[in-house]
Amino acid sequence: MFQMELEEIVTTRPSYKSKSPYKKRKADKIQTDSVVFLDLNCLFRPFGYVNPSLRHVWFVKDICGIVCAVFTWLLVLYAEYVVMFVMLIHESSNISSFLHGLLFNLFAFLAIASHLRAMLTDPGAVPKGNATTEGIKHLGLKKGEVVFKCPKCISIKPDRAHHCSVCQRCIRKMDHHCPWVNNCVGENNQKYFVLFTLYICLISIHALYLAVSHFVSCVGRDWKGCSGLSPPATTIFLIFLIFEGMLFGIFTGIMFATQMSAVCSDETGIEQLKKEERERRSRWLSMKAVFGHPFSIRWFSPFATPMFLGSEKIYYSV
Repeated sequence: MFQMELEEIVTTRPSYKSKSPYKKRKADKIQTDSVVFLDLNCLFRPFGYVNPSLRHVWFVKDICGIVCAVFTWLLVLYAEYVVMFVMLIHESSNISSFLHGLLFNLFAFLAIASHLRAMLTDPGAVPKGNATTEGIKHLGLKKGEVVFKCPKCISIKPDRAHHCSVCQRCIRKMDHHCPWVNNCVGENNQKYFVLFTLYICLISIHALYLAVSHFVSCVGRDWKGCSGLSPPATTIFLIFLIFEGMLFGIFTGIMFATQMSAVCSDETGIEQLKKEERERRSRWLSMKAVFGHPFSIRWFSPFATPMFLGSEKIYYSV
């Protein structure tokens, strides 16, 4: 999923690493781009809404990721249909049904919004092809300072950046590539991915509770007035919702806990696998580095773009 090979560019003298300096090398070739930039303003322009941030929206052209993303939306829509039209609309307690419906729809809306932000946000891609002689000179490196070059996308590789074979780009602070959001989880969109796992876990637990309680209630009432569907159809819908709630509740709960552990320890999934040793921030600063500074209710909003603490250096002294 990511390419570990690095080419070191030294500002003092070339290092050939046991290879003959006179051996002719093949020219570096940049991979074809698997990312397109969409203009989504055309969708909202008829309603009189134009946003400059929607002019260049990141989108990964990966058929597996697109299928997984659409499948995620369909699962949320299925849960929405069963909760609203099979269970709550036929409940006798109008106040309780209204509150459950309001809470479920709120979390479902936040989950879909978080998913779209995680999918359509540039995760922190390094510009392609900037590791040229001119580009390196513009860095103003001093004697003894080195940078790393990715041989796949021919880019200057910042600290904590890794190459993604799906996005075909180097991603800053890359954690992993997630097909469910059809994007890498990196420096710029980790907040939205964490919120996505949180809200999916919450609606899964809520749907599971509603489905089990509705099933028990229907059995107690001998299926009278349970829904507008027949008892067999209602049972099938509830069983599938219970299975979906259990499966994705556990899965996203584990993912949320894993992501929060990585955020608090200031260590990405790739860095955990490589067991890289480096200086880390405190837990509170690590949280601010992902969710923004300072702490506010905007941490839980997928519509709020976090203000990051700062970027990592891209060169080292040797």
